[in-house]
Amino acid sequence: MKLIKKNIIALLCGLIIIGVFFNLNKISDKVAEALIKQPTILLEDGNSYQKDYDFDFVKNTTNFMPYSYNDILNIYYTLINKGIKNFSFYCPSEYKECLNDLDKISDAKEGVLPYLNHFVHPFNNFENIITSVRSNGEINITINYLYTDYEKKMIEEKADQIIAEVITKDMSDYDKIKTIHDYIINHTKYDIEQNDKGTSNYLSYKAYGPLLQGYATCNGYTDAMAIFLTKFKIKNFKVATELIKDDASGHIWNAVYLPNQNKWLHLDLTWDDPVDNPSSPTGKDYLQHKYFLITTSELEKVDQGEVIVKEHLFNKSIFHEMENSNV
Repeated sequence: MKLIKKNIIALLCGLIIIGVFFNLNKISDKVAEALIKQPTILLEDGNSYQKDYDFDFVKNTTNFMPYSYNDILNIYYTLINKGIKNFSFYCPSEYKECLNDLDKISDAKEGVLPYLNHFVHPFNNFENIITSVRSNGEINITINYLYTDYEKKMIEEKADQIIAEVITKDMSDYDKIKTIHDYIINHTKYDIEQNDKGTSNYLSYKAYGPLLQGYATCNGYTDAMAIFLTKFKIKNFKVATELIKDDASGHIWNAVYLPNQNKWLHLDLTWDDPVDNPSSPTGKDYLQHKYFLITTSELEKVDQGEVIVKEHLFNKSIFHEMENSNV
């Protein structure tokens, strides 16, 4: 039996390739205490890619006066989910830990902001977020997004073309997912150059790579699948490796909710498209279904094969739905 080896670079396949910049200017306690009443805040309408459902970890909110860590996190999530580029809000004087919690959430090493990319549509994934605080206590957020308008246009056209070619009205959700899963794998090669050297001629870390160039890293596979799942109106998000183990490389894959089973299931196109010889671009192509719509317990069993996979170690407090996927 051939060993399937995937050396996934954490920079590429962990928490997508993002940089989170947090510029927090300290303001005096007197200024914070003076903010007794928050001005009315109006949020512009989001783009067409926003999700209208919530998750255990983050939820859409209409309350932009935070009183807790989770309130701030939900504000960030709502902005990202809607594709908002600029936004400002205030911390009420009662919320003494507001600035500390902002710092915790946005910390480049320990913060959870990068995880928010996994709960929104790929086209609303951010590349970086800049948060600053003015002397009057106003918190300003600027979000720079990963996908360009051109890339989104080309991906949308290609995805619609694929659906028209391979999807029929009588297909179940399961059949639609399997058809697209197989299509992407059959038309995509793993981007070994990006994996080995960190450089590539392809946008393999985005959906553009697998759908329009035929090359992908795990980010590209996962984004592409997420776009189709959303078009099929199937609830989904992306699961990422928890980088707390020295021997765990970064990785990302899809989580899919099937109403008829009333559970969330794992879907990993990267590992269902294994590379025979990672050092050779002419390695034989494979198509597997080992990681196709399986529970967490099934995922753990598959990972304990001849090659023990350690890239599916995820934080169950963040991706809580997957902890309960066995129910």
